[in-house]
Amino acid sequence: MMFSMNRRYMAFGFLGLMALAFLAPTIVQAQAGGSAVPFLLIAPNARADGMGEAGAGIADDASAVHWNPAGLAFQRGREASLTHSNWLPQFQQADLFYEYAAGKMYLEEVAGTVSGSITYLNLGEFNETKDDPTVLRTFKAYEIAVTGGYATQLFSDFGVGLNLRYIRSSLAPFDVQGQGREGVANTFSFDVGFMWRPQELMLPFIGNFEDRFRVGLNFSNLGPKVTYIDAAQADPLPTNLRLGLGIQLLKSEYNNFTVAVDFNRLLIRRYPEVKEISDLDGDGEPDTTKISDPYVDDLPKSLITTWDQNVWRNFTVAGGFEYWYGSPRLIALRWGYFYEHPENGNRKFMTFGAGIRYSIFGFDFSYLSAIEENHPLGETLRFTLLVGEEE
Repeated sequence: MMFSMNRRYMAFGFLGLMALAFLAPTIVQAQAGGSAVPFLLIAPNARADGMGEAGAGIADDASAVHWNPAGLAFQRGREASLTHSNWLPQFQQADLFYEYAAGKMYLEEVAGTVSGSITYLNLGEFNETKDDPTVLRTFKAYEIAVTGGYATQLFSDFGVGLNLRYIRSSLAPFDVQGQGREGVANTFSFDVGFMWRPQELMLPFIGNFEDRFRVGLNFSNLGPKVTYIDAAQADPLPTNLRLGLGIQLLKSEYNNFTVAVDFNRLLIRRYPEVKEISDLDGDGEPDTTKISDPYVDDLPKSLITTWDQNVWRNFTVAGGFEYWYGSPRLIALRWGYFYEHPENGNRKFMTFGAGIRYSIFGFDFSYLSAIEENHPLGETLRFTLLVGEEE
C-alpha cells in the first residue's frame, strides 16, 4: 500500500524523535556531535554501573567485551553473564527494556580468550496510522548488536583485544517516503583495546603495588556511518575513546578495596550549517545566504579533527570504588559518580551497587540516583546474573 506524504513523514519522523528521546540521555547524545545507535555505549552490567560506569581499567570479567576487550587477555577459565534493565523508568513504559548477554572462554589452542556478547534495546510497540486514529498495524522498534572478540597477552604485563560487531537498528520496518526503503539500518563496527598490568610498580610513599595497578585504553565502534533512508543524511557510529585506571588500594585475604576511574570522549567531528547575513540587494534588509550544509567527517579523518575544538569539556569522567569481603570473594559494596561538563549535556548522577558470589554463581545489582530531578535515567536498576569459574 502506498503511503500518503503526510503519513510517511509522520511515521518516520515520530519514530526518529522517539528513538532520540529515549537514547539521548544514555551516554553520548549530549556530547559534541551526537551519533546514531548510541545504545552501544550503555553501561551493560550492574557491577561497573555501580562504580559510576567505570570499567576500562578493571575489565576482569566477561563484560570486558564492552569495557575493554584487552582485559580478557589476562583472564582464564569460563564465564557467562546476563543483564536486564527496565530502560528510562521515568517514562513509565514497561516495554522499554535493555538486555545484555556476554561470555568468554580461554583456549590454549589459540593462546588467548575468545568472547562474545549480544546487546538488545527494545524501544516498544508503535501504531502505524494514516490521517486519522485508525490503526493500520502495530510493529516493534528495536536495536541489536552481536559482538565476537579475541584477546591475548603480547607480553606478561601487556594485553591486546579485538572485537568485530554486527549492528541492526530497526525503527520503521516499512516503506518510508515511498522510496522502496525501510527505516532499518545494518552496519558493522570493530573495537581495539589495550591493557597494561605491571607485575611490580614502585610508587613514592606507597611502595610496591605488586599487580594492583592497571591502565586500559579502548577505541570502540570504529566503522562506517549508519544509513536508514538517505545516504546523504547518514550519521556516524558512536566511536568512543575510553581511558581507564584501576588501583587496588587494599589487598588481603578477606578484604579488598579497588578504585576505578574512566575518561570518555566521542571521536566525532560534526560541522554545523554555515550562513552569511548581508544586504545583498541594497534594500536595507538583511539577506541570508547559505554557505554550506552541515556534515560529519568520516573515519579515519574524524579521529584527528575531533580534537580541534572543546578538547576537555567533551570528556566525561566516571569513577567509583568496590569493596569485597570474604575468602574467596563473598559480598561486595559499590559506589560511583558520573560527571559531564555543564556546556556539554550536564549529566551528573551517583550510582550504588552490591554483589554476592557463591561457588560458581554470582549476582550484582545497581541503582542510579540522578542529581537532577525527574531525569529520564533516574532510579534505573540493573540486575546481572553470572556463572563462571577461573582456572
